[in-house]
Amino acid sequence: MAVTFDLFGTLVAVDAPDDPAAAVAAELRARDVPVPNDWATAYAERHIDAPSGAEVPLPAHVAAALRSRGVDAPNNAARRAVVAAFDPDVETRAGALEAVEAASACGPVGLLSNCSVPELVSRTLIRSELERADFDAIVTSVGCGWRKPHRKAFETIAESLGVRPDTLVYVGDDEASDGGVREIGGTFVDVTEDDLPAIAARFRDGGLGRRSSCR
Repeated sequence: MAVTFDLFGTLVAVDAPDDPAAAVAAELRARDVPVPNDWATAYAERHIDAPSGAEVPLPAHVAAALRSRGVDAPNNAARRAVVAAFDPDVETRAGALEAVEAASACGPVGLLSNCSVPELVSRTLIRSELERADFDAIVTSVGCGWRKPHRKAFETIAESLGVRPDTLVYVGDDEASDGGVREIGGTFVDVTEDDLPAIAARFRDGGLGRRSSCR
């Protein structure tokens, strides 16, 4: 058995931009990249043909959106603008540390996050009360190329943790994406039904996963 956590909305809360297109546009202008007059439309359009469930890195999308309007973004400006636009203020959710610690008594602990912004997960962890060392493996959709609920996202974290996919217990806040773990035979634990302190207690009492006890 291995326990894997979602990050955003589960272990932490972050202040995401209310208008991502406008936030990215402001950062592009700050880097002397001309922003098309119909940028909101260009940002919303699909520019990269990717398989269903695949992650398109946001910098690649932004660069393609600019090119579609005849604008070049030299010197990696699209990536730098995206990273700056999503630079987060972070609040660690109550019980997050307790839940991760309790899960570690059950087996390896992973982090699997849908995130199309490079560096965002690492920056979030640095600014939270959590640490990289709290997790035996960290997988992001921008890193592995697949977004939850695609089975390949869950299979990647299971492989990184050295466990069979069907032994994975996934703790998250979104049934539509995080519940996809069930397709590989794993178990979904919904933090919107039980909060993190309650989930930690269930790990300590052996009430989660396939072992009779995690102690």
